[in-house]
Amino acid sequence: MKYVFINNPVAGNKNKEKILSRIKSTFRQLDDEMIVENTMYSNHAKEIAAEYANKYGAECVVVSCGGDGTVHEIANGLAGTETPLMVLPLGTGNDFAKKLYKTKNINVENVIKSFGLYNGKLRYDVKPIDLIDYNGEKCINVMSFGLDTLVETLGKKIANKAPFLGHQAYNVAIVPVITKPLHYKISFDITCVDKETGEEYQFKEDNKDFALFAICNASYYGGGYCPAPDAELDDGLLDMALINGLSLAKALPMIPKYSAGTATQETFPDIITNGYAKRGKLWMEDGSALLGNCDGENFDYNELDFFVDEKALKLCFIKE
Repeated sequence: MKYVFINNPVAGNKNKEKILSRIKSTFRQLDDEMIVENTMYSNHAKEIAAEYANKYGAECVVVSCGGDGTVHEIANGLAGTETPLMVLPLGTGNDFAKKLYKTKNINVENVIKSFGLYNGKLRYDVKPIDLIDYNGEKCINVMSFGLDTLVETLGKKIANKAPFLGHQAYNVAIVPVITKPLHYKISFDITCVDKETGEEYQFKEDNKDFALFAICNASYYGGGYCPAPDAELDDGLLDMALINGLSLAKALPMIPKYSAGTATQETFPDIITNGYAKRGKLWMEDGSALLGNCDGENFDYNELDFFVDEKALKLCFIKE
């Protein structure tokens, strides 16, 4: 078996080289092969993952050694193949890993030990998970629009200038963003499912006044904010959280609850709409670019079609 460690040299953990060196020592005792590939430009991780998947299929595991951007690229390279993805949370935010490893306080050393990468007794389960297909690209974590895209964009800039802040850079970025009017426009037509009855219905709005709209395969984004605490990676549904345009006075008490995963339609019935989506379309009536991102990667579509791509990616889970 080949284990291909795709390393983003500029992402995250300052101890990454020591960690990879220690794992290399372990693989010297195994029949399995460890290969380290460093990324050198945008989408390089996707290209590397696709190349190994095409060549080795199920006889290869691709290991993400970076943050959410690296996971996003690798998921796009492996979607629809037999090659599984293993996630080592070595980035800044590691939001997808928070869902995968069921904690907001991830200890990367514990993850590595749990997979047996330090003692040579490799152990994990491979299970298929859903992805979000959006205009032919894949999203593994969260697709979002509005306020949170501005926070993601500014947060990355702050993190690049002040790496010591880590995921706290996103909390810093919130301050200048929320001092501006929290009113944006978006149109959408989304096929939703009533979980209790299983019936489908259309959720439609034209020029909707909103603050943010999160469509989630997993639970966390933006350095740990949680719009979908109960999201499941393999249920064929996307959890939605739509927040209406609102004033700063109404936004401030919501922020800690949104981080904790307790800001819902039940706790803020006049502001938040929750639901479960299967597919849909979002667009700007004036033809301008959507203020949106997937897995923290901004896009400039003025119209976007999406659907749940069920069981599209094989993922390595820590054995219970």
